[in-house]
Amino acid sequence: MKPRRTLEARDPAFAERVRDSFGRQPIMHLLGAELTGLDPGRVEIALPFRHELTQQHGYFHAGVVGTIADSAGGYAAFSMMPAGSSVLTVEYKLNLVAPADGERLRAIGQVIRSGRTLTVCELEAYVTKDGEELLCAIGTLTAICLIERERGLRRDRAETT
Repeated sequence: MKPRRTLEARDPAFAERVRDSFGRQPIMHLLGAELTGLDPGRVEIALPFRHELTQQHGYFHAGVVGTIADSAGGYAAFSMMPAGSSVLTVEYKLNLVAPADGERLRAIGQVIRSGRTLTVCELEAYVTKDGEELLCAIGTLTAICLIERERGLRRDRAETT
């Protein structure tokens, strides 16, 4: 991923908001994903290999690759949004360019353009095998900024386990 110009977050507390939201995502807990990088407009999520996350050939399943790539891009977009807002992905496209065969999966979301309502991000996913990192997926994501929606989000689906 090419380095982009330095972006400035609209909310000085963006990192705390992103970490808090990530911590409330049950799917990230289920997968065992970690937030491993966080800067304005750029988020990295990593996931260690588990057999339960694979497809029939033993590679990370494409759905798992897509899930962490979507979250990386969504949180990159969210990092550029104002306080009191929320984020939703409205579209993403992912091209799988190599099998995700390895011990660790890493996705990066990076903002290309952050607007008042829509934010567009680049996505990349890498798999590490035997100490070597290989690009396994590339894509784009568009996210929408939902102003003053944090309070109105559904809270009735709280974790029950």
